[in-house]
Amino acid sequence: MISRELFDREVEGIISNAIREDVGNGDHTSLSCIPSDAKGKAKLLVKEDGIIAGVAFAKQVFAYVDSNLEVETFINDGEPVVVGDIVFHVSGKSQSILMAERVVLNAMQRMSAIATKTAFFVNLLEGTQTKILDTRKTTPGIRAIEKWAVKIGGGENHRFALYDMIMIKDNHIDFAGGITAAIAKTKNYLNVNNLDLKIIVEARSLEEIKEILSNEGVYRILIDNFNYEDTKKAVALIGNRCFTESSGGINENTIREYAACGVDFISSGALTHSVSNMDLSLKAV
Repeated sequence: MISRELFDREVEGIISNAIREDVGNGDHTSLSCIPSDAKGKAKLLVKEDGIIAGVAFAKQVFAYVDSNLEVETFINDGEPVVVGDIVFHVSGKSQSILMAERVVLNAMQRMSAIATKTAFFVNLLEGTQTKILDTRKTTPGIRAIEKWAVKIGGGENHRFALYDMIMIKDNHIDFAGGITAAIAKTKNYLNVNNLDLKIIVEARSLEEIKEILSNEGVYRILIDNFNYEDTKKAVALIGNRCFTESSGGINENTIREYAACGVDFISSGALTHSVSNMDLSLKAV
């Protein structure tokens, strides 16, 4: 996984780009009808039940827009909310609050939806050894806050991007000339470039799992699109030699049974790519 420093830089970049995109050369509506010295207060109002996420991010947005804005928090990231709850108050220059409003809402609505869906999946896995993972199926440009939301919802982050973990998938295997060749070339590349990255290899059959296990240095095997019975066989074959991960069309109706097969992780792109934003609003007090 990426370092905290790099993650923080990603978040800072999201904020600066979002404000640039939304504000441009000025919020001319607010500039034209609200005095520059006017002060105000607004509340973050919940209009849909779920898990709130993005409070800490919102504070960073407010601070970026105007360091004098003050936020009084009533509900923290990861806590359940119901319709009518007030998550925080923000007070200060009215122009500044309005400049930050849409970026805060867009992010928190998306993050809260992701955290809510993740918490739902985590609850389905309760009592098993299996953990839920996100994927790289994220919205371009805001991956950091979407993966942040998964963590808030109780899930785990997979690799952040192409640069922080090796993941040898079907196309890599086919282009490289097979599993053993792909693993050997990868290990040589890491050695030559002095890189310390974990290696995950995707398997499409039990025979491919056997071949993967004949190679050293694999951190996790991705058991892709297997049925329940073959997943159990795969887990038995792998034993404690490396971690296991199931993926491929697993949903709320099947996740529990895949967990019962004994896999360590289940990855789901649906945590980030198939959510509807939670309804939130920022209203003047």
